[in-house]
This record gives sequence, C-alpha cells and structure tokens, in this order.
Amino acid sequence: MTAGGSALRDIVRARPSEEVEPARDAAALLESCRQQVRPDLEAAVGTLHPWLAEMAGYAFGWCEVGGAVSTGGEGGKGVRQALALLGAEAAGSPARHGVPAAVAVELVHVFSLLHDDVMDGDAVRRRRPTVWRAYGTGPAVLAGDGLFALAVETLAHAGSPARGSRAVRLLSGALGDLVRGQADDLLFSSRPWAGEQQVRPAEYRAMVEGKTGALLGCAAATGATLAGAAPTAVAALDRAGRSLGVAFQLADDVLGLWGDPALTGKPVHNDLRERRKTYPVLAALRSATPAGRALRVLLEQDGDPAQAAELVEEAGGRAATLAEADRHLAAAHSALAEHPPAPGAVAGLTALAEFAVRRHR
Repeated sequence: MTAGGSALRDIVRARPSEEVEPARDAAALLESCRQQVRPDLEAAVGTLHPWLAEMAGYAFGWCEVGGAVSTGGEGGKGVRQALALLGAEAAGSPARHGVPAAVAVELVHVFSLLHDDVMDGDAVRRRRPTVWRAYGTGPAVLAGDGLFALAVETLAHAGSPARGSRAVRLLSGALGDLVRGQADDLLFSSRPWAGEQQVRPAEYRAMVEGKTGALLGCAAATGATLAGAAPTAVAALDRAGRSLGVAFQLADDVLGLWGDPALTGKPVHNDLRERRKTYPVLAALRSATPAGRALRVLLEQDGDPAQAAELVEEAGGRAATLAEADRHLAAAHSALAEHPPAPGAVAGLTALAEFAVRRHR
C-alpha cells in the first residue's frame, strides 16, 4: 500500500468488488496494512531496552530467542492495525494518519498477550513457546510493561497535541475495560459449571467486549481521532469495533474447540482441555437438552475433551455461538451506518467484518 493511499487500492484495482472473495480481500488488506505499519512498529520497539526489545521481537514473530531473525513469518493477523488505518480513512484522511494509532494498539495487544499467557499458564502461542516459557515469567511481565508504556508514549506524541491527548484518553478507557474484562475472565475459572453461580452467556459477552472488543474499538476510534474525525463519528467507530471484537472472539471460541491446529497453533479441543468457560460450552450448558445435561456431568468429572466437544455441538453450542457472532456483526454494521465512513474505507471495513466470522465456518 502506498503511503497515503487507500488501504484497498491494490486489492480491488481492475476487478469489481462483488467478484472478490471476502476472505481473500481481508487477507490482502491485513497484509497490506502490516507492511505499512511494521517500519514504525519496529522503530518504536527499537527504543526499548535491548533485552525487552528482543522479547518483544520474539512475541511479534520477528526473531527467535537470542535475537536471530525468524523465518516463520510475522505472528498475528494484524486486525487492530488494519482497523486503525481504516479509522483514519473513514474520516476521509490518508491511511498513514492512523499509523501511530496502529502502532499503539498493537503494542497494547501484545502487552496483553504476554500477561495473559502468564496468568493463564499457556505454554504455546502460534506454535512456539510463549514468552514466559522462553525467557521466564519475570522477564515476560517486564517486557509487557515496557510495551504498555511505549504505547502511551507513541500516542502522546502523535498528531497535534489536542488530537494526541484525545487518543491517549481513548486508549486509557480501553485499557480500563480490558483489565476489567481480564479480571472477570480469571474469576470465571473458579465458578462452577452449573447452579446459581455458573457463568451466564450474557456475562461472558460482557467480559469479551471488555477483554477483546475494547481494543478493537479503540483501534478504529484512535485512527479516526488522529485524522480529525468528529466525536460522534469516533464514537460510532468505537461501537463498531467493539461489536466486531465480540464477533471475532466468539468465532475464535469455535476454533478453540473444533479448529485445525495448523490454524490455531494450539492442540485440538485446547479450550476444553484447559477447562475454559467459552461461549459454546456455556450455551450448551444452558440449552436444557439431554446433551447439555450430559455435558455438565462430564465437565464436573473432568471427562474426555473430545467427548465434551461432541456434546457441546449436539446441544447446539456451536450453532448458538455462530448465531451470536452474526448478531454482533450486524451490530457493527448498524454502528457504521450511523456515520457512514468515507468511501475509501467501506470495502475494507466490510471485508474485515465478514472475515471476523466467516473464516471459522
């Protein structure tokens, strides 16, 4: 993508948009945005202490332990980066105006992953040892702290002082929501599978909006803010991004139970093996079906994950999750309709929205 050009210019050129498959469209968009953001992202990470910069580079997939260049490709899909650039385009500005927002939200995202992996005890991410397994718990936490501080500094110096200040406030609010969502997620692990204290699907949705949706909304909103968008348009993009984040996480929940390890980077049925209370499981438990009741007994006995996955599907957990993801996808479209984006961003936002859910079907 050329600096200042549309994020989709090279994707849709010379062919009608209706002939472009959404998944291919989104994949090309994500790659294009990563290429534009990466130089600034690498420059920002390069300002950290060399040891922290190496751990960050490892987390991003740029290098191996010890600093050797990685040949495995860049980690992560880059959805938040793309939303930040599209947020700028939605305001009618060149995509490059959203690059500092893309850098900041990507730094925060990786910061949250480093800490999440420590809290959850996850040993593998994207088919490699997690940072805490590769470097140690203390170093991983410190690297995450460094990325968080760097994200705030990046936005504080972006654009005009007024726009940079507004962007920092948006990031601060999203971080508060992310932390509250993470707190709920940790507390869910100690609650029972059934009874008055069981986790309700509505509680799970609220947790996901904070833990996942808040940062996606922040990405689009800060990109638009740095581009000078009106507050009402910024708020609409934030709502759209949050809804998209919930849809994205719900679809990831489906992958966590039935996904191909080649795509997830984790063993099949990993979420059940880790006894995580994801939406498909919660929906199945609330289904009042024989399969749902059998699932409850199996989970309480710490039974076979493969059998549990079969019961979740039989009880309607997969179908309920994808239907809920579709509802949040529709909510994202509705939010965008309140303040229609500039034409250059419409195709990109639509492709990302469809990709968020359809990639798991």
